[in-house]
Amino acid sequence: MKKLIMTGVALSATLSFLAAQTPKKTGGNQSASRGKKVYEQYCLTCHQVDGSGVPHLNPPLIKTTFVLGDKTKLVQVILKGMQSSEPIDDEYYSNNMPPHNFLKDQEIADVLTYVRNHFGNKAAAVTASEVKAVRAKN
Repeated sequence: MKKLIMTGVALSATLSFLAAQTPKKTGGNQSASRGKKVYEQYCLTCHQVDGSGVPHLNPPLIKTTFVLGDKTKLVQVILKGMQSSEPIDDEYYSNNMPPHNFLKDQEIADVLTYVRNHFGNKAAAVTASEVKAVRAKN
C-alpha cells in the first residue's frame, strides 16, 4: 500500500512539474481580447457584431479569402482604407472604408488577429512588427 501511495505522489509531482514547464500561449489570446475591443469601437458598425457585413455595402469578415489571405494586404487596408470597389470572393461592395492609420501598430495587429481567429476563421496572428514593416513601406 505504501508503494502505491508513493508512486501516486511521485506521478503527481512529475505532472505538476511538467505542467509548470509548459509555456502558456496567452499572447495570441491577449491580442485577440484587446482586438475585440478595437473591433467593437471601430469596425462593428460596418462589419456587424457577427462579422457578416452588409450585402453590397460592407464586406463580410467570415471565411473570406481576403481575411484569411495575405496579412500585408489586410494591414494596408487598415492603414489606407479602401476606396475602390474591389471584388472580395466575387462580390463587390460599394461603401468606402476610411483609413485607420491613427491606430497604433499593436492595435492593428490585435484587431486583425481577432478578426482572423473569430467568426469561424482560423488564420495566423498578426504581430505589431509586421504592421510596423508595412507602415514603413507606405
